[in-house]
Amino acid sequence: MKKLVIYNHGKDSTPWGEKTLAFAEVAERHGYAVESPDYRSQMNPDARVEQLLAMDWSNYAQIVLIGSSMGAYVATVAAEQIPAAAGLFLLAPAFYLPGYQRTEFKPLKHTRVYHGWQDDIVPPENAWQFAERYRCRLSMLNSDHRLIDQIPFLTGEFDRFLQEIQE
Repeated sequence: MKKLVIYNHGKDSTPWGEKTLAFAEVAERHGYAVESPDYRSQMNPDARVEQLLAMDWSNYAQIVLIGSSMGAYVATVAAEQIPAAAGLFLLAPAFYLPGYQRTEFKPLKHTRVYHGWQDDIVPPENAWQFAERYRCRLSMLNSDHRLIDQIPFLTGEFDRFLQEIQE
């Protein structure tokens, strides 16, 4: 069974930054291939969803989507239309913001949300609202929007997340 992790970067991030590389290392240990689409030429979150859905993921029996900020929105919306989608791992998700078309979601059974208390880009209340509404596990961290200082914790969480999905 071919397995894939798709890392969806945020609005002002790059496809293969520090977080992507850290999560890729964990995914590869679990036998996943890793892709990170380049969205830098597209600032519209819903156009990014279309870009992701236009890619051919049909060779994979299981797909886990990671999303950071705008990328978490992209991952969550796209997962509804990716038949092999098995999990959503969301970092500081950009939900309920002006200019984002969707405010109703259908998260996957395996969805985890991580958000920083000091996030000044996406209000922490937005992650709380999403997690409460869809009964997703939410971890609030003593960090800012980028969550860079939480990479060791987050990669440990991702390692356990992938184990859960495979059970």
